[in-house]
Amino acid sequence: MDAAEESPIHGDILEAILSHVPLIHLVPVCHVSNSWKRAVSSSLAHLRPIKPWLIVLTQNPRASHVTKLHGYDPRSHVWLEIKNYTCPHSSPVRSSHSSLLYTLTPAEFAFSLDALHLHWNHAPSPRVWRTDPIVARVGSRVVVAGGACEFEDDPLAVEIYDVESCAWETCPSMPELLKDSTASSWLSVAVTGEVMHLTEKHSGLTYSFDTVTKKWEGPFDLRPDESVFHCVTGTLGERLMVAGLVGGFGNVRSVKLWEVPGGLGSGMVEVGEMPKEMLWKVMGGLELGSVEVTWIGDFVYLRNTSVAEELVVCEVVNGVGCEWRSVRNVAVKHGARMVMCGGDVCMEDLQRAVMSGTGTFCVKHM
Repeated sequence: MDAAEESPIHGDILEAILSHVPLIHLVPVCHVSNSWKRAVSSSLAHLRPIKPWLIVLTQNPRASHVTKLHGYDPRSHVWLEIKNYTCPHSSPVRSSHSSLLYTLTPAEFAFSLDALHLHWNHAPSPRVWRTDPIVARVGSRVVVAGGACEFEDDPLAVEIYDVESCAWETCPSMPELLKDSTASSWLSVAVTGEVMHLTEKHSGLTYSFDTVTKKWEGPFDLRPDESVFHCVTGTLGERLMVAGLVGGFGNVRSVKLWEVPGGLGSGMVEVGEMPKEMLWKVMGGLELGSVEVTWIGDFVYLRNTSVAEELVVCEVVNGVGCEWRSVRNVAVKHGARMVMCGGDVCMEDLQRAVMSGTGTFCVKHM
């Protein structure tokens, strides 16, 4: 074929083609030429934007250093195993807030904040020894609240670690009404701006802690109505949300999402309801606290710890409509612990991981 007859792919056609390419495969495409790099950026900006990932870490309960890391890319509907990942800890990895992983021992508090959770920060352990605290990222701070051991004087103790100054600060304790439910298994945590909200999952009793003024406010009631027997709070963007199980134990009739559009105590607006055909995928063998909810971007991921192979995903579109789907969880490994959190992944995160060698990505399922 003559050179004049060759018609290189460019412009709108190239951008349309790239919109169907999984995000991870766009990393090498960016290095083809400057025009292709611009086409990738334009395609992601105008045709098929990047969506936040779900990050799943599995850990051998008998050998904590044996871990695997997977990511689910909802834009591409692709699961990837992130290879070359090594967990530098010999203690269980946990998550009580949708954007953070951590480990806690008497000697060290380690936490991961980056989108792919490939890098870990190391700090001295909090002054109060805890077994199951609430741990949440609030701006450049990490709040550790409650969950103290029985021999500690204050089970409601709150401490803040400042990532920039690398120092701990003791704060006012949690309100007394939460003294019987200070562990992360009983409390749900959500963050809006500089404020952390703690909600008792059964009652909806909620208190808010301002990390700037160091003041608690409440109580507020975030139980949407009396038919909700279990609620979990989170944020979509900066909007405070509630996911609620309607009915009762052994008789879950529906799962609904509500938004708290104004200040706490100003009421809630129902956003969506899980389709009936998906309900059993999260509700089978329900036990208290066995339904886990991960909030990231405009996505809500729900899973039942007793039905690990299935996830139900809800994407809130334009703040009002819900698109539900079921996703097979390819990260499941028999006998392994599973921890989930969100990752606001961008192209720079993937390029940095690939170029540095800290992450090698293998497509597991499309």
